[in-house]
Amino acid sequence: MTALTLSTAGAATLRADALVVGVAKGAGSKPGDLVLAPGAEAVDKAFGGKLAAVLATLGASGAEGELTKVPAPEGLKVPVVIAAGLGKAGKDGAFDAETLRRAAGAAARSLAGSKKAGFALPIGSVEDAEAIAEGALLGAYAFTAYQAGENKLAPKDAKPAGAKQALAEVAVLGAKPRDKAFKAAAERAIALAEEINRARDLVNTPPNDLYPESFAAVATAAGKEHGIKVQVLDEKALVKGGYGGILGVGQGAERGPRLVKLAYTHPKAEKTLALVGKGITYDSGGISLKPAGHNETMKCDMAGAAAVFATVVSAARLGLRVNVTAWLALAENMPSGSATRPGDVLRMYSGKTVEVLNTDAEGRLVMADALTRASEENPDAIVDVATLTGAMVLALGNRTFGIMSNDDAFRTSIHEIADEVGEASWPMPLPADLRKGMDSSTADIANMGERMGGGLVAGLFLKEFVGEGIAWAHLDIAGPAFHEGAPYGYTPKGGTGSAVRTLVKLAERTAAGDLG
Repeated sequence: MTALTLSTAGAATLRADALVVGVAKGAGSKPGDLVLAPGAEAVDKAFGGKLAAVLATLGASGAEGELTKVPAPEGLKVPVVIAAGLGKAGKDGAFDAETLRRAAGAAARSLAGSKKAGFALPIGSVEDAEAIAEGALLGAYAFTAYQAGENKLAPKDAKPAGAKQALAEVAVLGAKPRDKAFKAAAERAIALAEEINRARDLVNTPPNDLYPESFAAVATAAGKEHGIKVQVLDEKALVKGGYGGILGVGQGAERGPRLVKLAYTHPKAEKTLALVGKGITYDSGGISLKPAGHNETMKCDMAGAAAVFATVVSAARLGLRVNVTAWLALAENMPSGSATRPGDVLRMYSGKTVEVLNTDAEGRLVMADALTRASEENPDAIVDVATLTGAMVLALGNRTFGIMSNDDAFRTSIHEIADEVGEASWPMPLPADLRKGMDSSTADIANMGERMGGGLVAGLFLKEFVGEGIAWAHLDIAGPAFHEGAPYGYTPKGGTGSAVRTLVKLAERTAAGDLG
């Protein structure tokens, strides 16, 4: 993990491999109309007041996501200056937190293999400093566990092929290292980034190494480290408890399913938040096998479980005054002679029966059991997170998750929180007319309904298993959970850690009593 410091050094005196400053679009429309952002003053002085002109000559426009590297002149203790584009400043001349987060992330990623970099981006508040720190730590992320230099089975003298190690240290300039608020912001950024990156690692881990039992072992170890109570239900316990949904999905795999409960409690907590995560460690589609081209990234189908796991550990590390319980519904969905067949009927933990019309609609089955079990503890609210439907990707694209809820105010709160922390989301309805499509002549409900609006149908199915009177929201993160394109901002290729920041902020708001 990349280290973070709030440096007392100035931009001209910091010794590092590189120094990052901000550059913005000017008020005019001409090419080369650049404005240096606050924090770059000492660097500009070293350039004789001509840094903006040099950057413009090199083609810099100040656009968001743009990085321009220039050799540092005498007067600076770094060999390279990186100008990170910030776009246009707001009316008050400031830049929002997400802009700073993305700029820091892009710069940190470009410095892979370096030992130390200084970030002299504009800081007008504690929130700005935290955004820069968080973005840099997330942007520096690199998953190298299976490359030659990291692989324990590889020759000792082998070196990683094709990728560099993450930037080793981020030094944020312009903050106030001795100020309690800045210290707390740095500590929050470190805890949150480390847990998001742990979630990313889990999503990126290949399914031959990450399966229900090994995921449960990771959760158990984290629980011991952070004082979180962990309970693991193995196959025998699931059979005894009547968890027909989880067992039905997992029965085709050689490696059996698990239901993992992680409970963080605070002695002064007045509210309890329950989180449920879909943890399909590999999804072949089961007997309803996925077509060619759709299997290759299905190691990411446990991203919901990774997100709620990361959230409960973050809550413990931050000492939030709220009880947070995470339920990880873990299974492999595989085709075999013992696999659930289309047409089979499962008796769920709730007692309801479900006719399985499509074994590739498996996430809702494991989630249903976990939702019922979570409801038994009567939390103040339940949020489930799942890479649930391709229909949600068709509706909202690859970067936005959908939010459904049985409580409009709760849905609105989560949408506002996601927007605040920089995660793209959109509120979605749960139309009552779509429920009829899941009527079954054989069982209480079918696991499939109308094809159109399939993401909403899945939400309606889950709603059936939420306890009466409990505020509930469903986050379908099928789009943003796994990024297959080129990295951007602080978002890497592969697992992203989607929804963790939203859930942690929700826990913080709940602890503060801001959600009623």
